[in-house]
Amino acid sequence: MGNLKTKELTQIGYADNKQRSLAVNMIAKHFKHYSKTEAINLLTGIRQQPDAHLNNAITGKIAETFISKIHEPVSASYELKDQHGPLNIFGEENIEPSAIKQMELALKLPVSIRGALMPDAHNGYGLPIGGVLAVKNAVIPYGVGMDIGCRMALSIIDADERFLKRYTHQIKQAINDHTHFGIDGGLSESQYHEVLDSPVFNQTTLLKKLHGKAIKQLGSSGSGNHFVEFGLMAFYEDNALNLPPKQYFALLSHSGSRGLGANIARHYTQIAMDTCKLPREAQPLAWLNLDTEAGQEYWLSMNLAGDYAKACHDRIHANLLKALGLKALSQVENHHNFAWKDTLPDGTEAIIHRKGATPAHAGELGIIPGSMATPAYLVMGKGNGDALQSASHGAGRATSRKEARENITGSAMKKMLTDAGVTLIGGSLDENPSAYKNIETVMAAQQQLIEVQGKFYPRIVRMDNE
Repeated sequence: MGNLKTKELTQIGYADNKQRSLAVNMIAKHFKHYSKTEAINLLTGIRQQPDAHLNNAITGKIAETFISKIHEPVSASYELKDQHGPLNIFGEENIEPSAIKQMELALKLPVSIRGALMPDAHNGYGLPIGGVLAVKNAVIPYGVGMDIGCRMALSIIDADERFLKRYTHQIKQAINDHTHFGIDGGLSESQYHEVLDSPVFNQTTLLKKLHGKAIKQLGSSGSGNHFVEFGLMAFYEDNALNLPPKQYFALLSHSGSRGLGANIARHYTQIAMDTCKLPREAQPLAWLNLDTEAGQEYWLSMNLAGDYAKACHDRIHANLLKALGLKALSQVENHHNFAWKDTLPDGTEAIIHRKGATPAHAGELGIIPGSMATPAYLVMGKGNGDALQSASHGAGRATSRKEARENITGSAMKKMLTDAGVTLIGGSLDENPSAYKNIETVMAAQQQLIEVQGKFYPRIVRMDNE
């Protein structure tokens, strides 16, 4: 049997190092003749019914770690700290004061360690969008957000503007036929991805119920600022992908975990609020301790939602490239609504929430979009500890959706797109380019955090027509 990987153990609920170490050692010593599937089934059974294994000389030690976690207080009340923890703000002059206040409030939680605000930050629910928060052994569902695992995916294609001009009609047809946007529904053609076979779907009652929705919505995109777009990519010299610095055709998508992630978020946010009592202004920041059953379930479900979001992008890109007879030279992708187990610069282990922020560890690639009419940036992280190894996840909204609708007419938006050389399929006034901060200003405010590798210029964009 091949070695069980950390990610595989995490997916079945082995959430801490002690459990994973016990599991790996037990399998290697007593069940080395097992296949990987048999080993995972055994470990899953121990987690699901630890009582049945308590008196077993071999499996009892692992069972004990789950028993102790389940028998914890159902509900507890907490007070906020008098002073907020350390906070670093990037591009503060373009961040609304209410978003900063939200971040300062989050840093008064007893579990908070430190935080950072990215230059695209704006007001959100719970944590601000663009907020990065490190906490001790806990996860805040609204610190991750409703769209768990919302992410970017970029395929670089060995073609250029000539392909775009020659096959404009076919590109529009493909993007119409092979994408779906909106809260409900999915693609007309049945989709498959190995994530649908994940044993994690059988781990909780909620996930079992959501499996059918996940099947139906695979390969589709949400509403709001989610998009699928074709455009042109220009690389800088000596880029991290080692691609010649010439023009490429490219496909860029932005979407998340659909109904699966939204239902997980709602379910565990309610549990967190019911069991973690905070002062009223901080109640949306209720957390789940990772040493509790609910905390383990959320962590398991969150990771599955992240894998599912990736699967949706995989299908979008595979379907579109196949329809156009194209192949990707290289692909880059990243989450920006998620929580990770990570180590702070001082060596402290923490859970880092990035709600609308891009992971930017040293050498890590990510994508930061602007708007439907402005460039997206391919970037490489510098591992800046003050930013908790993060960067912005986009340009960030400059106005509310209501203000965006009131501030521009359909004809003015159409002219703006025409001037930018962009064809829009669907879309709404909510997402017009003027509703967003200036992406160049945002990028200039985070030069300490990332190094630009190339720029993507949107040309044919599809979004939800809300």
